[in-house]
Amino acid sequence: MKKNILKIKNKENKENPLRSVSKAVSYRLLATGATFTLSFIIFDRYTEIPVNESVENAGLIASAEFFAKIFLYYLHERLWTNISWGKYWRKLYWGKKAWRKLYNNMHDEQLASNTKSR
Repeated sequence: MKKNILKIKNKENKENPLRSVSKAVSYRLLATGATFTLSFIIFDRYTEIPVNESVENAGLIASAEFFAKIFLYYLHERLWTNISWGKYWRKLYWGKKAWRKLYNNMHDEQLASNTKSR
């Protein structure tokens, strides 16, 4: 069993850094769009400044947030790539199920052969 776990932890199974960057950028574009929209609505509704200044302020907030959070998200992804906890639970779970099924089948066969011999 240890041999299989060691195979799973090969570097081949870790995420490629380019994949992490792509995920970070795509998520940040989505989240920054939401930040821009919310900032614009707040500036437009709750301040007396003109619409073009609301757009500028919302853009400033969104761009600062984009660069700061994309960097933090990338670091977060890379840290979690190196943590194996919870990463391979399905393989291990189904492996345990397979052993249980094999045991039950063997046990059922043994019961069947014992009842035939009586």
